[in-house]
Amino acid sequence: MALDFVVIEALAPVIISATAVATLGWVVNNWLRMRNGYPLENSWGKALYPKDNNEAQARVQLLTQENAQLRAEVGSIKDRLASVERIVTDQGYDVALQIEGLREARLEARQEVTKQ
Repeated sequence: MALDFVVIEALAPVIISATAVATLGWVVNNWLRMRNGYPLENSWGKALYPKDNNEAQARVQLLTQENAQLRAEVGSIKDRLASVERIVTDQGYDVALQIEGLREARLEARQEVTKQ
């Protein structure tokens, strides 16, 4: 039984729209890959241009250095945050009272020195 003309007429819009969607998806995929710096691939999954050029190696080295600097900065920020959390949670919110107590003790010490 051969395909009838009616069946072909019914399936034509589906086939055309599926082909259009697949082509549009392929174009958008390649555009996103190029925009974000990924190499384009052939049908076997191999890069169309070699990755080991000098410019790419220099870029990777710069990004590695920047990554190390950012990690160090994040580490120092974590240390600072831990100090602030310790101050707030261990000693409560009476830090201002402790500062005032130290000021009063210093004033009393000055008064005793002036009396002598």
